[in-house]
Amino acid sequence: MEENFCTLEELIKELNLTPSYLPVDAGEIHIVSNEVNRPGLLLAGFFERFDSDRIQVLGMAEYCYLESFPREEALQRLDAFLAHKPVAVVFSHCEEVFDGALELAQKHKVPILHIKQKTSPFMAALISSLNVKLAPMISMHGVFVEVYGEGILITGDSGIGKSEAAIELVKRGHRLVADDSVEIRRVSDKTLVGTAPELIRHYIELRGIGIVDVRRIFGMGAVKNTEKIDLVINLEQWDKDKFYDRFGLETEYTEIMGLKIPSITIPVKPGRNLAVIIEIAAMNHRQKKMGYNTAVEFNKKLMGDSDTFEER
Repeated sequence: MEENFCTLEELIKELNLTPSYLPVDAGEIHIVSNEVNRPGLLLAGFFERFDSDRIQVLGMAEYCYLESFPREEALQRLDAFLAHKPVAVVFSHCEEVFDGALELAQKHKVPILHIKQKTSPFMAALISSLNVKLAPMISMHGVFVEVYGEGILITGDSGIGKSEAAIELVKRGHRLVADDSVEIRRVSDKTLVGTAPELIRHYIELRGIGIVDVRRIFGMGAVKNTEKIDLVINLEQWDKDKFYDRFGLETEYTEIMGLKIPSITIPVKPGRNLAVIIEIAAMNHRQKKMGYNTAVEFNKKLMGDSDTFEER
């Protein structure tokens, strides 16, 4: 599992931040914490639990708090705050930073940015972005597609037919997220998100043909950059001596990064249309999430008919 970082430059571009002062190029400033802080206590002089890795956001409340002091005292408080060298400071809900802040930022070499957006929605967007960018990540061998709104991670041995099934799904109107290698991030205690490495994004490898650019051949509607992982489908060669679940009463799970993801195993043999089977699996899984389990309902009906037969 890898611990990620993002650069301040990425956040500037994504959130439309305006740099007021940067001590170095924004691409060289690494953000390693997904936690954000509003420095009310810091401006009041309390630094005991200060974390310099957190981005500090000064909203209208902090701005007005500083303005409530005589200018010299306000700058002293700001100077003490910046002296602890936070990784970056953002003035939100304003068109310019606090008067005198830039000189202090240059003194302590602290990046200063500002944005007109109100503080609460800005912080929500910032935290959401950081949670994705800095989430723990692993890479898995497999193919990741979106089918009927469900994120389907297809796993199995090389040559089993994962990419062929994916290209058939794309032809049927579904979307490719990643082929061969899937980067999986745990963005919350309940959610895994998958994407493709930048180098191979939108490409798929078909044996005998080579590399295919799915976006150019099928259009932008055939690809997607990221998706939540809802179901894992493992493809394996058909084994005539192995028992395969024919009713689906038992729910199987695949553990990825500490989270249990519902999974099914599909045996592969000539003549089976994997794309159609995966479509049905996606729709069936979606139906389960909506509260209807076909296998359970069928079993209830079956047991009910058995009881009626016994009474007769």
